[in-house]
Amino acid sequence: DVQLQASGGGSVQAGESLRLSCAASGFTFRDSAIGWFRQVPGKEREGVSCIDFSSDTTYYAGSVKGRFTISSDNARKMVFLQMDNLKPEDTGVYSCAADGWCTSIGPNLLFGFNSQGWGTLVTVSS
Repeated sequence: DVQLQASGGGSVQAGESLRLSCAASGFTFRDSAIGWFRQVPGKEREGVSCIDFSSDTTYYAGSVKGRFTISSDNARKMVFLQMDNLKPEDTGVYSCAADGWCTSIGPNLLFGFNSQGWGTLVTVSS
């Protein structure tokens, strides 16, 4: 079974940084993709960033491009999301998802994942 565990959330001021981690197991990185999305109550789930390991391509939503960086440690099966210059609109529950695909069209991140883990809360105050 695919298992995903996100961690690293917290409460910060606007302009500060956080680094999220996702520990993954149960699937092969090289054949798939893994990504981050966020959920805010009352809004649709938003794809934030993802890595397609099959093509070694990273994707970002337009709202976070230039501020967030996704990376991975394949040996440890970990994926990270470095979030810099955080804004209040970045507030939400961040989860990692895996075993699927992702791409971007313009500013929108599109993805289809079979597995999703529990999220970690990020709160950014102004």
